[in-house]
Amino acid sequence: MNRLVLRLLGSVLILGALSACTNGYLLDNDVQSFSSLTALPAPPTYRFERLPSQQQPAQAQLEAMADAALHDAGLRRDDANPHYSVQVSGDIHRILSPWSSNWRYGAWGGPLRHHFGIGGTGLSGNEPYWYRRDVAVIVREMPSNKVVFETHAVNDGPWVDDQAVFTAMFKAAMQGFPAPPPGHRLVNIQVGAG
Repeated sequence: MNRLVLRLLGSVLILGALSACTNGYLLDNDVQSFSSLTALPAPPTYRFERLPSQQQPAQAQLEAMADAALHDAGLRRDDANPHYSVQVSGDIHRILSPWSSNWRYGAWGGPLRHHFGIGGTGLSGNEPYWYRRDVAVIVREMPSNKVVFETHAVNDGPWVDDQAVFTAMFKAAMQGFPAPPPGHRLVNIQVGAG
């Protein structure tokens, strides 16, 4: 495909994404989970645990976004009498859109990522926003501190509402708990009206 066709296709997808913000959209997540649990033991209570690097206000917001997904999975928060400790993490990076004109092509016609020089992301002001987000949940049995469940979800797209996207990603990551299917899987979550 020539560059004009790629740019037009990218514009159509961006416009579709923007209209999806008002109508809702389906968030696709690449999920991989690992579990030694076969059933949820009683009581299914937990408390959040934090690494030293997670001692900041943003971590409390991330835990609040994960809390609904943990609840939907059958876990109940009880800081005084937890059966599990749960550690959550999330990250976001602004990346080059796959529809950007800043891609270079290699000898075999495949795209090679453009190398940026000055400052931070290296993205120009006229490039469409594109984000790569990932979340992780680690569940440890107490008091042994043995990891009994680990899950990761990854998404990339133009969505700008971090709270809605991270909340949906945690829901995708916890799908199938406590015994999710093995291997990578695609989990779609409806965000907003739809």
